[in-house]
Amino acid sequence: MEAFEKFVGTVNGYLSNYILLILLIGVGLFYTIRTKFVQVRCFGEGMKKVFGNFSLRGGKQEGGMSSFQALATAIAAQVGTGNIVGACGAILIGGPGAIFWMWVIAFLGMATIYAEAVLAQKTRVINPDGSFSGGPIYYIKAAFKGKFGKFLAAFFAVATILSLGFMGAMVQSNSIGGVVTNAITQTSGWSHSFNLGSFEVNTVALIVGAVVAILSAVIFLGGVNRIASVTEKIVPIMAGLYIVGALFVLIIRIEYVPEAFGMIFKYAFNPNALIGGGIGAALMAALSNGAKRGLFSNEAGMGSTPHAHALAKVKDPHEQGVSAMIGVFIDTFVVLNLTALVVISTLYAGGGQLADVASYGIRADGTQGLLAHVAEIFKQDTLAQTAFGNAFGEVFGQTAGTVIGNVFVAVCLFFFAFSTIISWNLFGKINFEYLFKKKAVIVFSIVAILFILVGAVLKVSLVWELMDFFNYLMVLPNAIALFALSSTVAKCANRKKKDRLEDAGDTI
Repeated sequence: MEAFEKFVGTVNGYLSNYILLILLIGVGLFYTIRTKFVQVRCFGEGMKKVFGNFSLRGGKQEGGMSSFQALATAIAAQVGTGNIVGACGAILIGGPGAIFWMWVIAFLGMATIYAEAVLAQKTRVINPDGSFSGGPIYYIKAAFKGKFGKFLAAFFAVATILSLGFMGAMVQSNSIGGVVTNAITQTSGWSHSFNLGSFEVNTVALIVGAVVAILSAVIFLGGVNRIASVTEKIVPIMAGLYIVGALFVLIIRIEYVPEAFGMIFKYAFNPNALIGGGIGAALMAALSNGAKRGLFSNEAGMGSTPHAHALAKVKDPHEQGVSAMIGVFIDTFVVLNLTALVVISTLYAGGGQLADVASYGIRADGTQGLLAHVAEIFKQDTLAQTAFGNAFGEVFGQTAGTVIGNVFVAVCLFFFAFSTIISWNLFGKINFEYLFKKKAVIVFSIVAILFILVGAVLKVSLVWELMDFFNYLMVLPNAIALFALSSTVAKCANRKKKDRLEDAGDTI
């Protein structure tokens, strides 16, 4: 298993450092130019569309979701462990400069996700019961007729089921179990585990996994309408809670916030000054980790969130396209940025604990990531808890601050990861139904629930690698189809409102 994990990690390294990097930046830049910077031109329109329709009680929608419910479901998928654990991992391995590259990926990704949402609307199908089905599998088949299109669609569907439906459920559940266990251990000192064969099972993590599995089952079995009802309520509340807590920390550390921003820009182009090694290796570490964790965070270009945007009941695909852009903006430029600034201003700036990480022994040849050297001191899944705890400690005393920080991050991550499980399950289910028809969906739901339960108690480093691997495989057919259908998207983005409405009902 160790050899297999190493092999998957090596493949992931090549995919993320080269193929993924080129595709994400290439597709985003291509659509930014083709749509005449739609993410800038239509940003105000998107904000008005989202917050003008804001409601925690959108009601049951016959055959689909309201535009806001679809966006909330998409944001529920985007705002997850990537915004906390993923951001921390990117900073640890690639330095603060990795955040700059996450910004670049997100800015370009706003154009990419506009295209995904428009195409999902244009190619969705109406089922016999009046409901909608849509997503990349449908616009991939529209882009490539015949056997090749069917092959690419099936390839995408299998990768999505494995990545989001199964592996994704495990890693999200594992993140919840990890932070809750850490919070309880740090605050009370209590810890308990038992052996199950050759495995050591943490009792708290097992209980957490069981609770998450039961809650997930109730929502999964309620169908699209229950998912829409849950996400439209949980997303604004969880985001608001996290934003308030993070802003409180930044107020405490306000004198170091300018330095934190400066470190992001400085180490984006000169990362070896912080993490050692040659400039080429260090820059690649910052850039590739920004791209990799940027994809995991905002999911633009991966093909996951178009499943939700296809279900939105809108008159014009452009409307859902501009709403989708705001999802990426909220995910990266609001939620993820707050995590990054909290961590950097607390642990790097002002002579923080990681101010001189090179002293932890980074290899001069740059062949080994920083995380491997500081993992015994700082871990990506608890780094945010350390940062929040240190900041709160300046106000409430170190002991109380540690408790508050651990509990706050645990609560926020619970909601972040749980909402992601809900949305990812829906996306996986759509693809499972496409391959195996509706009667087989119950099998998918049962397996997904088991993965949630088991994932909470396992050491899932291999599962993280496998999820990354299948995420990357999702990008390949999705990106190819996006290039092929660019004229449809450009026409929608660049035409006047009256002309777009005339074309709104057109299919590809």
